[in-house]
Amino acid sequence: MLVTNKETGTNICEIADGIYRINTPVPIPGQQFSFNQYLLVADEPLLFHTGLRGLFPHVRDAVATVMPVEKLRHVSFSHVEADECGALNLWLEAAPKAAPLCGALAAMVSVGDIADRAPRPLADGEAVDLGGRRVRWIDAPHVPHGWECGYLYEEVTGTLFCGDLFTQPGTGDVALTEGDILGPSEAFRQPMDYYAHGPNTAATLARIAATEPGTLACMHGSAWRGNGGELIRALAASVAG
Repeated sequence: MLVTNKETGTNICEIADGIYRINTPVPIPGQQFSFNQYLLVADEPLLFHTGLRGLFPHVRDAVATVMPVEKLRHVSFSHVEADECGALNLWLEAAPKAAPLCGALAAMVSVGDIADRAPRPLADGEAVDLGGRRVRWIDAPHVPHGWECGYLYEEVTGTLFCGDLFTQPGTGDVALTEGDILGPSEAFRQPMDYYAHGPNTAATLARIAATEPGTLACMHGSAWRGNGGELIRALAASVAG
């Protein structure tokens, strides 16, 4: 793990082949928390999550330790929320050839208007060849929240960019773990449940689990390595309970 800003604690670490977690600890009322972004290095590099606008300089500097920021081609995110895409236009300014990559619904209802560059909308199941890496979009409306919510699955490394699934408290000091993240994430969810609990939640989680990911790139806390399909099915059972 490389600390790229000693003041903020922003750090970067490779969690799968060519996939880097950028992590910044940020306190929230009553406890420690963290925000993660993920850089996927390919012929057409992709950033998943932009981070909050205030974090942009620190995340940009972390990305620059791996590759020139201006080479970024895709800026993607799970749903429209400040920590997911708040710095979107700052990234588009820093990377002139980059464009938003998001679900078709997000492009229609929000991103086509708020982004300074037209998005590339993806249909459910649509894949994009990045050159050496291939990502596939999975629609996940209201799971855990947001009508336009969805996830990217990287097929070469078996990495699921799973957004707010498995949100863990704490500073995220461990970049990649094989330990328990379901327990801490469910304990964090219970007091302020952020799941929509729609009629299709179980079926949506089952579709996500069917990708059988080997790495989960979580937005808050540690990334995780192991039997991702099994863990997502355990999450579905816990949420349903």
